[in-house]
Amino acid sequence: MTENQGPAHKKDLTRRRVILAGGATVAAAGIGAGVVASASAGEEKSAKGKQTGQGEECYRLTSETTEGPYYIDADKIRKDITEDKEGIPLTLRLKVIDSDTCKPLKRAAVDIWHCDALGIYSGYESMSQGGPGGGTPPSGAPTDMPTDAPTGTPTGTPPSGGPGGGGGGHSEPTDDERYLRGTQLTDRHGYVEFTTIFPGWYQGRTVHIHTKVHVGGKMTDAGYEGGHTCHTGQFFFAESAVLDSAKIEPYATSTTTRTTLTEDTIYDQSGVTGGLLKLTYGKGRMARGVVGSITMGVDPDETNDGTGL
Repeated sequence: MTENQGPAHKKDLTRRRVILAGGATVAAAGIGAGVVASASAGEEKSAKGKQTGQGEECYRLTSETTEGPYYIDADKIRKDITEDKEGIPLTLRLKVIDSDTCKPLKRAAVDIWHCDALGIYSGYESMSQGGPGGGTPPSGAPTDMPTDAPTGTPTGTPPSGGPGGGGGGHSEPTDDERYLRGTQLTDRHGYVEFTTIFPGWYQGRTVHIHTKVHVGGKMTDAGYEGGHTCHTGQFFFAESAVLDSAKIEPYATSTTTRTTLTEDTIYDQSGVTGGLLKLTYGKGRMARGVVGSITMGVDPDETNDGTGL
């Protein structure tokens, strides 16, 4: 785990029950019967129709991770971040709560950024390690269950601050592209929703989305300014869903060596606390779209900018 210790760590030891109205609604209208890749890695269950709101535990402090080299300040305030990038449609539904009080954080700025279907980051196209390359596409059964052997070739520890995208050292942008990046303010219930695509993979990292949560600032013409960053983390995807995505264009064209969920050195294997998304999509119809959701427990009084991990 890379969480900060001290008072925030003590709060991690306390769990309370809280009713998050509508927070468990993860199936979008039109998806119908589907597959839910649950918050427990590799665990799946069938679902029919639209789920209703239900009781949900007040989550522990969500794991802190490194910022990675490809972060760009919150200057794109928008819901739809696709910019016509090709890939499986992904609706990302996030809720931010205070892990101590279990109350939603309203008007918190949530950043997300991730690579495209072939592993390329906007702003860093010349540095990214995505695209066709050595290795083979993923195949076989999901590997995030203890009884299964990994399907990919382990690639070792991601480089710190380099093109692998997992280290804490920041790199300056090399181009003006800004696709698959965006920031929004949470509503009074702590919710925010992004329209994007299912990320691809690149050598050294499992499939993931980066995120930051900022509090205490304000919106300006230049973006979100002031305040401080109380959470820096990453969202992860069940291995079974990644394998399903690999059957669909353009993901199927990638020959880049893939790191599985259990091989990744950033994901701490703790499920929801570590950023593992709940995913919903139609069985055999993933190409039509996926809904991902998670509740993040953060400490708004702490500063976690991901640069010192």
